[in-house]
Amino acid sequence: MMMDAGIRMQTIFGSGDGKEQSFMDKLWGAGKRVLTGESLFMTTYTNDSPERRTAWFAAAYPGKIMALDLREFRGKLVCQKDSFLCAAKGVSIGIEFSKRLGRGLFGGEGFIMQKLEGDGQVYIHAGGTTVQKELLPGEVLRVDTGCLVAMTEQVDYDIEFVGGIRNTLFGGEGLF
Repeated sequence: MMMDAGIRMQTIFGSGDGKEQSFMDKLWGAGKRVLTGESLFMTTYTNDSPERRTAWFAAAYPGKIMALDLREFRGKLVCQKDSFLCAAKGVSIGIEFSKRLGRGLFGGEGFIMQKLEGDGQVYIHAGGTTVQKELLPGEVLRVDTGCLVAMTEQVDYDIEFVGGIRNTLFGGEGLF
């Protein structure tokens, strides 16, 4: 992280979305963040200067940072744990539970995912190369569960058996 002079950095206990919250709401929000792999606290950056200033953010490992506007996704994205990097004020981080038992147990990513809600810009990080794909109604796309970074809540996803003993033993992907 790097920032110009005039930007104030502040660690807060709460959602960081700019809304007033009771202590219990702050505690609930922090608990949800911890379940998704985030910190108990949130750091906010505010430009106190009358001029435009810049802050730069980096991820913990090599990959690609994707800038997404939540308004283009009906105000909500569901992401893999640890993919959230930063967001504009007005975005909250919550939890999304896997709705299918098999997906949670065998999908490799667990039952809990990050839910980003609001009307602002979010930045998510993924290792490797990324592809943003809009699925047509009824379209099926097969993806390794560890490679799925984010999706809208309208996407219905599940896991399936890879099929064949050779694929299972030598394919490098396991059973699912």
